[in-house]
Amino acid sequence: MSPRPRTKFRKLDGLLLLDKPRGLSSNQALQRVRHLFRAEKAGHTGSLDPLATGLLPVCFGEATKIAGGLLGARKAYDTVARLGVVTDTDDAEGQPLRERPVPPLRIPDIDAALRGLTGRIRQRPPIYSALKRGGEPLYAKARRGELVEVEEREVDVHEFTLQSAGDLLDDLHGVPPQLRLHVECGSGTYVRALVRDLGEALGCGAHVAELRRLWVDPFREPRMWTLEELEALATRGERSLLACLLPIERGMASWPPVELDAAQARRLGRGQSVDGPFHPSGSVAVYGPDGRALGLGRVEDGTLRAQRLFSWAAASARSPA
Repeated sequence: MSPRPRTKFRKLDGLLLLDKPRGLSSNQALQRVRHLFRAEKAGHTGSLDPLATGLLPVCFGEATKIAGGLLGARKAYDTVARLGVVTDTDDAEGQPLRERPVPPLRIPDIDAALRGLTGRIRQRPPIYSALKRGGEPLYAKARRGELVEVEEREVDVHEFTLQSAGDLLDDLHGVPPQLRLHVECGSGTYVRALVRDLGEALGCGAHVAELRRLWVDPFREPRMWTLEELEALATRGERSLLACLLPIERGMASWPPVELDAAQARRLGRGQSVDGPFHPSGSVAVYGPDGRALGLGRVEDGTLRAQRLFSWAAASARSPA
C-alpha cells in the first residue's frame, strides 16, 4: 500500500470567516481549514468551546499579525441557559454537580438579574478553560481532579438581555426550563460564567445548553462559510475556494487609519519612527500611498512607530526611491 501523498502547503494571505460546527475545538476546525487551503501559516482570533457554533475568524499568512489585536474585539452571542442544573464545566458537556428546583420567576426578576451582570463586572472564569497557570491550561488540571482556584477578573459586558423565556415553568412535556439570551461583551468574557452567575442570581443554578457567536468586530454582518461549503468549493477548483477569502484590510477596520506617503512608508518599513504629528494616540492601521495596508503602528506624542508590519512593508523599504 503506497503512502498517502503529503499535503504541499503554500504561502497564502487573507482572512476567512468560518462558521465553526458544534463538536470541534477551535484548533480542530482551524486545522481542517488550513489543510483545505493548503496554507503554510494559519491562526484564529479567539477560541470557541467545542459546544459552540458560529463565527471563528481565521487568519492566513501575514494576516496572523493582526490576530492578537482582533482577540480584544467586541463580540456577540446568542445562548440558551438551562435552569436548575449546575455542571462542572458550566455547559451541557460537563457532569451535573447538583440539581435545584426552579422557583417561580417573573420577567422583571430575570431582567433585574441580567442588569446586575451588565457593565464592568468581576467574573470568575470557569475551571474548565484555556487560561494557563504554571504554563498549563486550567482544564488539564481540572481533568486530573486537582483543586483549581480561579481568581476573579474584570470584564466588560455591554449587553445581556432576555430574548425569550421558552417553556420556563412548563415541564409537563419534558421540556427543561430555559432562557434564550443575547450577549455582547469584550475580551476575556466567558458566556458560560455569565450563565452560571445568572443561575445563582435566580436561585436555581444554570448552565449553557447552546451557544452561537454571531459576530466579532469589525465583522458585524459576516458571510460565514461552513466546512461543508468549503469542502464542496474545493472540489470545484482553487479559484472557487480562494474567492471566500477577505483581504487583510477588512480585518483592520476597527483601528484608526494613518496614511503615509512613499518616503514615510519607506522609513517605517526600515523600522524607523516617522514624525507627524499623527493622531489619534494608540494603535493605528497604517496604509501606504497606494492604499495598501502596511501593518499596525503605534502613535505616541504624535510620532508613529512600527508595531507589526507586513512583509511587503519591509520589502518596499529596500526598494530604490
